[in-house]
Amino acid sequence: MKGSLEGIEDWLRPRREVLDRFLRERLAGAWPPRFGEALLHPLDGGKRIRPAIVWAACEAVATDPGHASAVATAPAAAVELVHTYSLVHDDLPCMDDDALRRGRPTVHVVFGEAAAVLTGDALLTEAFAVLADAAVDAEARVRMIAVLARAAGMRGMVGGQAADVGLAGPIADLDAHLRVHEGKTGALIEASAVLGGIAGGAGGADIDALAAWGRAVGLAFQLADDLLDAGRDAGRPSFVSVLGAGATKERAQALTETAAIAVRELRRHERLDELARFAIDRSH
Repeated sequence: MKGSLEGIEDWLRPRREVLDRFLRERLAGAWPPRFGEALLHPLDGGKRIRPAIVWAACEAVATDPGHASAVATAPAAAVELVHTYSLVHDDLPCMDDDALRRGRPTVHVVFGEAAAVLTGDALLTEAFAVLADAAVDAEARVRMIAVLARAAGMRGMVGGQAADVGLAGPIADLDAHLRVHEGKTGALIEASAVLGGIAGGAGGADIDALAAWGRAVGLAFQLADDLLDAGRDAGRPSFVSVLGAGATKERAQALTETAAIAVRELRRHERLDELARFAIDRSH
């Protein structure tokens, strides 16, 4: 599966189509209509890696993998909404000030900065409404809401971003990088695996296994990102600048092996194994 999702594209394509339709229908009632356009704009073109993890985790533990695709749609949509909100806010002039995202002008470029802030706010909020309506029992819905809230909040994504903008001081050594990216990148990837497990009816050891898989893959994903960005962002603090390119690649490969070991006792772990390999083998 070198550099792309080709190895699982036949599996992922119909799920991606279901997700895209779900998101369009879910956001169709936004008001005013121009705001609805802003909400849909950043959702176009993503690879849907985090939703793919939700589906793969759900199918790995479910007694009926065919039914798993249906119950996993809501948590898959929720993590994509949270991920996309974070991109919209990361692109703002006060953050990374990016003009392009997924090959298209960013939300603040097209709709204005204030609209981009509100777009991110709405996408994040809607994620929890989606989970509240998920096609699972009430206890599972509450568990999923709690998992996503922790991953997205002050100890997870937002905390990692706060450190990345300087609120934790210099990010110079390995421990500092690990702490930032456990929140900024890893928390949502771990949550995606756990959400899929909850949707699939798992508990106990299976959830622990999926969480361990998610932690390993989340860090491997960031290590691979830093390797990809090393030539473009020379001088920027990264795992490559701390460890060197060779050690960064070795660490990512070792984490992939750790992830595979974590889930090897699950009913169907093959998709998770493929997604873990994609985390370090992708070309962009």
